[in-house]
Amino acid sequence: MADEHDLGLPKQSRSLSKPPNIKQLLEKFIKSRRQGISPNTIIFYRQCLVPFLNYPLTTDGINLFLNSLSCGNGKFAYYRAIRTFCSWLYRNGYLKDNPIRLVDKPNVSRKILPSITEEQMKIVLDAADNLRDKCIVSLLFDSGLRLSEICSIKPAYIDWSSNTLRVIVKGNREEKAAFTPKTAVLLKEQLAFNGHETLFNMQPRGVQDMLARLSDKVGFPCNAHSFRRGFACHLHKKGVSTLSIMHLGRWSSLEMVERYTRSLSFDDCLSHYKAVMIDKY
Repeated sequence: MADEHDLGLPKQSRSLSKPPNIKQLLEKFIKSRRQGISPNTIIFYRQCLVPFLNYPLTTDGINLFLNSLSCGNGKFAYYRAIRTFCSWLYRNGYLKDNPIRLVDKPNVSRKILPSITEEQMKIVLDAADNLRDKCIVSLLFDSGLRLSEICSIKPAYIDWSSNTLRVIVKGNREEKAAFTPKTAVLLKEQLAFNGHETLFNMQPRGVQDMLARLSDKVGFPCNAHSFRRGFACHLHKKGVSTLSIMHLGRWSSLEMVERYTRSLSFDDCLSHYKAVMIDKY
């Protein structure tokens, strides 16, 4: 296990009567995270960093740990957590050098992940056997909602005049999501039978299980991410700008939108090209 000699502590830190050990520093790091951070983010840091505590906090130690992992693209998540931890240690004087600077980022394979198409959406709606499930999948496709967002919707959050609703996003921030008139009809029917504090009275795991059953029924992936990718790709095919999709989907960067629309093909974009270029000269 890493000790204070493995930390590369500055001389002034080593002169303390009892320098903090790596476990104590991890707890200080966790507590230093900004207010409003998601509990899932705390879990992410612990899951990625606790196994790393058995390795020296050095460039060689980080490389040794990352090379010991066999989780493919998951290595990058560990790298991100270690990078944030090392940067915090360096800024706060617990490290005289930042060892992550000399560690290469793990390669991430660029797989094209499944996204729900407009045609598949019709099949999913027909396969959903109750009003609640139809309402959820329709809202997922219309709004690109995350599981935590759809489970936290309260009836008071819905603005019927603009067909929008307020959602609590990562970092405990409040943002808006839009939905179509067809989904508005389903939402109003759902509200007529709903006497709960939240719109669907479900936890994220319950929605995951429902989507898994639908996936088995229709024969293609129907998880929340495939709906979120479908939301982004559908808007992109309709000519909506990447910047607008970023705001509508509550993404924090254009890079994230590009990741979610990676399944778009040349043919998908050709119609936009023809619309703006044909007969222009």
